[in-house]
Amino acid sequence: MTDRTYLKPPWMQRHVGNRLAPLFGRSVVSRLAVRGRRSGRERTVPVAVLEHEGERYLVSYRGLSDWALNLRAAPEGRLVTRGRTENITTEEVPESDRPPLLAAYRERYGSMPTVSAVLTALPDPADHPVFLVRPRP
Repeated sequence: MTDRTYLKPPWMQRHVGNRLAPLFGRSVVSRLAVRGRRSGRERTVPVAVLEHEGERYLVSYRGLSDWALNLRAAPEGRLVTRGRTENITTEEVPESDRPPLLAAYRERYGSMPTVSAVLTALPDPADHPVFLVRPRP
C-alpha cells in the first residue's frame, strides 16, 4: 500500500450512508464508475459533482481515495447523475489551481455530513485530488 493522506470514512458512512446516498440525494449525489487500477473490475462510488464557472469537477475531499487513484491510472469512467449515464474522461487539476475549487466545494457541500470537518482536518490543497470532468468523445 502506498503512503497517502486519506481520512477513511467511519463504518456507518461506508456501509450504510454511501449505499443510501444515491437513493435519497439524487439531486446532489452522482455515481462514479471507474476501473480498478489493480483488479480491472468496475468500482462504483457516490460523488458530489462540483459545478464551478461553467466546468464540472470531482473533488476527493477525504484525500487520496481509491477512486482518485483509479482515475489517475485510467482517466475514463461513467457518471450517473439523476438517472442519466454519461461516459466521461477526466484531467487532474494542478495543486496550484485547487484552492478556489476547494472553497467552492466547501461552500456548496459543507453542510453535508462530514464534508466541512474533513476539509478542516486536511487543509492542504495537495491532499485533495481534483479532476476536471469532460464528456468522452
